[in-house]
Amino acid sequence: MQSWKQRLSEIGEVETFDYDYMRESRRRPDPLPKLIATHRATLASVRAKTDAPIFLIGKSMGGRIGCHVALEEDVAGVICLGYPLCGGGDTSKMRDEVLRHLRRPILFLQGTRDPLCPLELLEQVRGQMMTKHLLYVVEGGDHSLRVLVRGGKNQADVDQEIVDAIGLFIRETPMDRHPGRE
Repeated sequence: MQSWKQRLSEIGEVETFDYDYMRESRRRPDPLPKLIATHRATLASVRAKTDAPIFLIGKSMGGRIGCHVALEEDVAGVICLGYPLCGGGDTSKMRDEVLRHLRRPILFLQGTRDPLCPLELLEQVRGQMMTKHLLYVVEGGDHSLRVLVRGGKNQADVDQEIVDAIGLFIRETPMDRHPGRE
């Protein structure tokens, strides 16, 4: 996420963090409740510094955990860089329930070569979602949104297009200070 932090800083302030298992150099992720708690603690520390609307953005599992956090916390929206819809690429291990319950606007940025999120499966899930949801497809992109160099576009060009799509999503999302309250 450090390279994305630098790119996204042109849109606004970005706060990054690591989950405990990452800081401790463990391969196996922490249990879901612990991941959510870590994410919520970081959100609380950011909230202590600003009253501006907050978007949760995460790469792969970070985006998925951001969706879980957005079920309980007031955030302006969620941005997922490579959502891991299928656990380990196994289509029988779908991680779609949280998406169907989500009530915050969400932007998916997905590569066409991402085995963890086949676009046809994501389209089925999006058809069941109750919130505003947008999809930005990275043609030729893998789960990390890395592309095979083709047609004169290099990775830097593609990354800038992704940042532009995120900026547009943020600008077009209503900036209610308390998006979860009616």
